[in-house]
Amino acid sequence: MTIGSTPSRAVVVGTGSRAQMFTEALARRPQLRVAALCDPNPVRIAHHQRLLKEAGEPEAAAWSPEEFERRLRADDIQEVVVTCVDALHDAYIVPALRAGCRVVTEKPMTTDAAKCRRILETVEETGNHLAVAFNYRFNPVHEEVHRQLSGGAIGEVLSVHFEWLLDTRHGADYFRRWHREKEHSGGLMVHKSSHHFDLVNWWLGARPAEVFGYGRLGFYGRAAGERSGYRREYERAHGAAAAQDDPFALELAENDALRSLYLDAEGVDGYHRDRNVFGDGVTIEDDMALLVRYDTGATMTYHLTAYSPWEGYRVMFNGTRGRLELEVEESAWQPSLLGTSSGHGTIHGDQALANAGGPRLVLRPLWEPPREVGLPEFDHAGHGGGDERMLEVLYGPVDPAAATGTAAGDASDASRRRATEEDGALALVTGLAANQSFVSGKPVATADVVTL
Repeated sequence: MTIGSTPSRAVVVGTGSRAQMFTEALARRPQLRVAALCDPNPVRIAHHQRLLKEAGEPEAAAWSPEEFERRLRADDIQEVVVTCVDALHDAYIVPALRAGCRVVTEKPMTTDAAKCRRILETVEETGNHLAVAFNYRFNPVHEEVHRQLSGGAIGEVLSVHFEWLLDTRHGADYFRRWHREKEHSGGLMVHKSSHHFDLVNWWLGARPAEVFGYGRLGFYGRAAGERSGYRREYERAHGAAAAQDDPFALELAENDALRSLYLDAEGVDGYHRDRNVFGDGVTIEDDMALLVRYDTGATMTYHLTAYSPWEGYRVMFNGTRGRLELEVEESAWQPSLLGTSSGHGTIHGDQALANAGGPRLVLRPLWEPPREVGLPEFDHAGHGGGDERMLEVLYGPVDPAAATGTAAGDASDASRRRATEEDGALALVTGLAANQSFVSGKPVATADVVTL
């Protein structure tokens, strides 16, 4: 980026809910300018134009996806942010790298092995790199875990047990929208768990070598909803009488951002953000169990549940000198009627959830009493504070003149380093191998999926 009188020109690709964070972050930084917004839906682009106006920034050019590659050079773009549907990431990453742009992509980097290879080959061909927005690396609690492990608090890590629980507010949301179709999202092993696999790769300084797993659709979808009695007879919640008191229904009209981004935009592309989670056409799993072996010899047992009564995670590390245990309770329970007061229309991550708990990190050395590790004050909003910290590393401080010698973007701080295309591929390959194992019932070597 250029810090000076001429801001670097950026394009935001994909103008859905998550993209709002990037549009606003770029607009707050005088060294950057949102020069273009790229999306097939002009109604969603208009929503982001309003965000720019509210920030005192000029209107951006509106690009269709077909114009993207041609206009990168014609409009002198230096920065590209990719936040569109996961399966389309490579279609923008590759031409942006070839045009010499600095590229940041939302996770997952992409959704299949062929697209991953295409991105990696383009990096090798051009010498240009990209950053993957793994915001969980920047959560201060996760940084403390990294410090403890890299500092040798429990010696060599031999095994990890990792359980992540999505409650019926957050977990269900993947089954209302395009994420429910594996061809678009890669399933939760790719879209959601890439966060978790990246954390373990980073925490252990290790690469996944082999994956075995079981996955099933046991709670959501028509068949499961009919078995449990949760299914109501409607296709989408808006305007459906059967959805009025359904705890699994999302009412778009009740939130300004959801109405602007999705309900008002339906006439252009027919996309419904509020589909019945117990409907037809769900091709992703909601309950997944894995065993992963790493190149260091360490193993991980991992379980993702997308229909839990509480939201949070537990991760435990067993080492040659003791054990480290992290538990984060993001929500002890959720009320039955779903709604959101988020100005961004988000269901999770933007604001603290109702009945939020907190984190606890316990070190259990061999032959010593356990002790609780002090943690910084925990903020559930902004993905545990990770969003803003990540944005500072990626784009620098909001006020460059106020930056000190220990700038947030200092890449020498290993505990806050950016995730690269290699990190993106290493997180992706665990999920891709898991998806293969679900089908074959056999262990899958990651080298047989993507060679890194």
